[in-house]
Amino acid sequence: MRLDLHTHSTCSDGTLSPAALVRAASEAGLDGVALTDHDTTAGWAEATEAALAVGIALVRGAEVSCQDGALGVHLLSYLHDPEDAPLRDSMAAARTSREHRARRMTELIGRDYPLTWADVVAHTPPGATVGRPHIADALVANGVATHRDALFATILANDGPYDIPYQAPTSLEAVRLVLAAGGVPVLAHPAAGRRGATLTEEEIAGLADAGLVGLEVDHRDHTPQQRRRMRDLARSLGLLVTGASDFHGTGKKNELGENLTSPEVLAQIEALGRTAVVR
Repeated sequence: MRLDLHTHSTCSDGTLSPAALVRAASEAGLDGVALTDHDTTAGWAEATEAALAVGIALVRGAEVSCQDGALGVHLLSYLHDPEDAPLRDSMAAARTSREHRARRMTELIGRDYPLTWADVVAHTPPGATVGRPHIADALVANGVATHRDALFATILANDGPYDIPYQAPTSLEAVRLVLAAGGVPVLAHPAAGRRGATLTEEEIAGLADAGLVGLEVDHRDHTPQQRRRMRDLARSLGLLVTGASDFHGTGKKNELGENLTSPEVLAQIEALGRTAVVR
């Protein structure tokens, strides 16, 4: 089975609707895909209907924003209860804070480059929370760069001159929130240093002690050396190893199925989750 456990739709910062994303996953030869939009489960119902229609397994999840001081961390939550109030409310607060952050970043970037808030809103799908990817799309449209990836390495870098922290739970708080909601917490791209600073191995070990279930080892932002190091760390901590594309559609170069998770790992995730895999 070919399983990709990290993708985004227009409900956060992807360019395909949840249904179109599921259909694209099927057309790419995947047997299963996870929808993990940032801080929202808004796409679950549409993706479920599409998955049943095309005959592909759907793992419903979210990518939970975390803030450890100045360090931004992303935690994948699989198969949690979408009605769990503490996790739902925490994600809603993070979305609000992310939008305030986007407004302030747009103001600062607009002093040096051709960019307005109206430009950014014009590149944000209805219902999505405005974020850095939408700022990137506006900058590309205004001729500042040719692709999102170039901007995330420069103007929109996590530790760049225009970066502004936003309010979100710490990674430790998020792990506990996900577990309490019946979800399965997996740390997204934990060694992706090109995005900025990352958690230390000691900090990841602390999350494992709190109930972290896995590490997303196979990710395009990890070098072969980083993958080996994260795989060794997962083994030493007794954590699951996942792989995924982190697909966003046309906005980024990531391709569906470029990294995969084994069926055995998905079976372990499913056994731990409160919400069933759609089949």
